[in-house]
Formats: sequence, C-alpha cells, structure tokens
Amino acid sequence: MKQLRNTLTHILNGLAGISFLAMVILTCWQVLTRYILQNPSSWSEELVSYLFAWMSLLGASLITSERGHMNIPVIVEKMPETLKKGFAVFAEVVAFVFSAVILLYGGVQITSLAMGQMTSSLGVAIGVFYIVLPLSGILNMVYTAMNIYDIVKGNIPVLPTSEEDALVENLEKEEA
Repeated sequence: MKQLRNTLTHILNGLAGISFLAMVILTCWQVLTRYILQNPSSWSEELVSYLFAWMSLLGASLITSERGHMNIPVIVEKMPETLKKGFAVFAEVVAFVFSAVILLYGGVQITSLAMGQMTSSLGVAIGVFYIVLPLSGILNMVYTAMNIYDIVKGNIPVLPTSEEDALVENLEKEEA
C-alpha cells in the first residue's frame, strides 16, 4: 500500500512540475508575442488556463494523499483516542463520497457533454481538458481509501500534523 501511495505521489509531483514549467514557458511566450511582437498568441493563453485547472485538481489530490486539507481540530483534539479515530475516518469517508459523486460522477457527465464542443483557439474538444475531473476523483478516492486503512491500522496519526508540529515533535524526541 505504501508503495502505491509513493508511486502515485511521485507521478503527480512530476506532472505538477511539468505543467508548472509549461505554464511559465507559455506565459513568457504570451508576454513576448503580446508586447514585443505586437501579435498576441491566443492559443497559449487558453492552454495556460487549462493547465492551471489540471495542476490545481491534481494538486488537490496530492493534498488528499497527505491529509493536508484545512481542518479545525480544536474540538477533536480534546476527545478520547477512539472518538478521534472515528472522526478521522468520518472525514475521509466524506472526502471519498464527495470525490465519487462530484468529481467522478459529475466529471464523467460534464466531460461527455463537452466532447462535442471545441476550444476556440486550440481546436481541441473541451471534454479532453475536463477529463481531469473524473481522474482527480479516482485519485482522491484511492488516497482516501488508503488514508482510512492507515488510520484504522494506526499507520498514520489520527489528526494530521503540520510540518512545524512534526519538526517540534522530532526535536523533542531528540532532546529526550
């Protein structure tokens, strides 16, 4: 399970890096064509916006893998360990259901509807760019299922820790 998580995370990190680099290059191209050549490139602007959407949704999947989404644990922190575990599993189940219904089911619906429409500058079916919705939904569902398994087995902390908390905890262990 850990190998699957690491492989998926490695692939998503690579895709995020490549898409960010492509967005920087395309944005520089857009600036060059607009202000230096006085002939703006419309296709690059359109492609950057689609790449941004892909990068955002795949980045959200990365955050799901780390259980890094925003939370306010002030009440859960005061509960007994069993209830903390229950709330952690419940939060992952909610994320799973959201991913299944909104991203996967809704994404498949909107993608199939948009396959008949073409982008204005690129001449590609808009549905091709919308495929990231169900893809992100599947990735989120896989990650939340792995998170639930790891929470139940005790492989990861019940409450996600920030990097600062982890550093302080490591320092305290080293001092002891």
